[in-house]
Amino acid sequence: QVQLVESGGGLVQAGGSLRLSCAASGCTFLNYYMGWFRQAPGKEREFVAGINRSGTTPSYKDFVEGRFTISRDNAQNTVYLQMNRLKPEDTAVYYCAATTTNIWRVGSINYWGQGTQVTVSS
Repeated sequence: QVQLVESGGGLVQAGGSLRLSCAASGCTFLNYYMGWFRQAPGKEREFVAGINRSGTTPSYKDFVEGRFTISRDNAQNTVYLQMNRLKPEDTAVYYCAATTTNIWRVGSINYWGQGTQVTVSS
């Protein structure tokens, strides 16, 4: 059974930083593209960042604007999201996602984590 367990969320002031982690188990980690989505109250879940299997090619949604960095450690079956210069509009539940395709749509995701809350105060 595949499990994705996120950690690292919390409350931070605008301009601050957080590092999210997602540990995968029950799967062959190298088979999956890994990514992060987020969902704010009353809004649809949206793509934030993704990375290919080898960890060499990241992709980001436009609103990241160079503030976030996605990385993965295939030896530890873990994917990270380093978030800097956080803004109040980044407040959301952040979800780890695993997909066998390089298509970052909600319907293309094979597995989801349970989510971790990120709250940015102004």
